Amino acid sequence: MIGIASVGTLLAQPKGGPKGFAQPGPPVEVTVKAIPGVVADGAKVTPVWQGEATADGMAATPDGGIMSAQEQTNRINKLDKNNKFSTLFDTPHGPGAIAVGPKNHILTVERTCTDPGGHLGVQPADCKEATDVAELTPTRKVLVDNVDGKGLGRVNDIIADKKGGAYFTSGSVFYMRPDHKVITIGQNIRPNGIQLSRDEKTLYVTNGGTIVALDIQPDGSTMNQRDFAKLEAGGAGDGMAIDSMGRLYVTSGPGVQIFDPQGKYLGVIPMPRNPITLTFSGKDKKTLYVGCMGMLTPEGKNFTTAPGVRNVAMTIYTVPMIAQGFKGRAK
Repeated sequence: MIGIASVGTLLAQPKGGPKGFAQPGPPVEVTVKAIPGVVADGAKVTPVWQGEATADGMAATPDGGIMSAQEQTNRINKLDKNNKFSTLFDTPHGPGAIAVGPKNHILTVERTCTDPGGHLGVQPADCKEATDVAELTPTRKVLVDNVDGKGLGRVNDIIADKKGGAYFTSGSVFYMRPDHKVITIGQNIRPNGIQLSRDEKTLYVTNGGTIVALDIQPDGSTMNQRDFAKLEAGGAGDGMAIDSMGRLYVTSGPGVQIFDPQGKYLGVIPMPRNPITLTFSGKDKKTLYVGCMGMLTPEGKNFTTAPGVRNVAMTIYTVPMIAQGFKGRAK
């Protein structure tokens, strides 16, 4: 049985709420086709959790479970290896994604009160709390909330490096150095998801229908920006994961698109719903967890929200893999 997490009154329509949000479509039947060394023919795509609020910016936990960010409830949640759901932290301020840095310090990008979907009873124009990058362990601490005095905007995704810094996305790509100074990375990128190569010498950023690669310098800055790959199956890229062989996994409308370390398109794992986030975890890190938009009601109908309330319900699916996730990072 899939657990259903409800956020109850968070989905009530506030006065003056934004209009015109599209509803996620119902799930579709999918058949996985073999990708050599990656996934077997007919691999089963299994729903293991669903809820009315987000399960975004996933990262693996050491015991084979996953963490996910739930912006609307100010929580970081956990799904353990047996698919038992629990709350790890209730201290974040609108978390959007999770990363794990040195000494297992957990980082998150905090969107505070900027949710545009009518969940928090406050509209963006009324929001006074700055968005930020925060550390949650051992206690919550805001690390940075501006770049040269300018706000970060609605922060999106984050990946931590072994130096104690972190790359994150908003309207641009940024690097937070270990001393918490922030610099801007790249040019003319419409960023969403972000990922590091296994050796942390290359930064990958989704850029609409392409993936951009940049060479990382010793101080965390980058050079040699270039197109690494095209999303051959279509759609725009979102969350990314990497496996033990350096293959890159990118969520997009058609599913999870996969590329070898040179950027060659290998194929797609189709998903029943639109995927936005993913991570490897489970035994030997051979299970792919994929968070997708939408869910079913207990009656088996597609969950919808009131007019003007953005539907952020999600379903988490698992796929057994031949490939093994990279064990050197949480994601």
